[in-house]
Amino acid sequence: MAFSAQESRRYARHLVLKGMGGGGQQALAQAKVLVIGAGGLGSPGIAYLAAAGVGTLGIADNDAVAVSNLQRQIVHSTAGIGLNKAQSAAGFATALNPHVAVIAHTARVDADTAKALIAEYHLVLDGSDSLATRRVVAAACAALAKPLVAGAVTMFDGQLTIFAPHLGGPRFEALYPPEAEDGDLPSCEANGVLGPLTGVIGTLMAMEAIKLICAIGEPLIGRVLVYNGKAARFSEFNY
Repeated sequence: MAFSAQESRRYARHLVLKGMGGGGQQALAQAKVLVIGAGGLGSPGIAYLAAAGVGTLGIADNDAVAVSNLQRQIVHSTAGIGLNKAQSAAGFATALNPHVAVIAHTARVDADTAKALIAEYHLVLDGSDSLATRRVVAAACAALAKPLVAGAVTMFDGQLTIFAPHLGGPRFEALYPPEAEDGDLPSCEANGVLGPLTGVIGTLMAMEAIKLICAIGEPLIGRVLVYNGKAARFSEFNY
């Protein structure tokens, strides 16, 4: 596909970027990416994927925008309080880049809906805040051989990784054993989260997605990147 003059100007910094160039931008334009959860992690992921020119961007969230979300969920606005998050985020993404086809999925992602939904996309970003949802999404991605970029945050700390068993990486259960439950993990609602932390991890999730789509560098498969916000340090471990 050929880019219009307007698209060429929009993506000019990508087109001149060694290792990205026209081939990488074409790969982005042909990619279909699903973001599950239009919250703290999904917001920067949605913003940067839309800005980068992903061809089709799906956004799945059945929740409504609340005033307490606005401290970190940057794709929503005060005027959007009460709106469905997927629809609110879709409006943001379309306004940012009209060349991207944006699809809002307002139904809950669960064991009954995950596989059919994910089958329509090439790659998934999971920013949901429920371990049960994450487990369902991971199982569907593994069954469909779709890469899954997963992030998590709490208080001042965050982490991200890529689950891609079909590419030789470990499965979701290697990091989150079957006996783990939501009650075992720290809750943002109870413990809080610093707003910019979600931007750090969510933006890195978009970065990993773009790397996968464009075959750039070394993706975080089998590795967890950990960010300590208080100490301003990154570390990683294998699993």
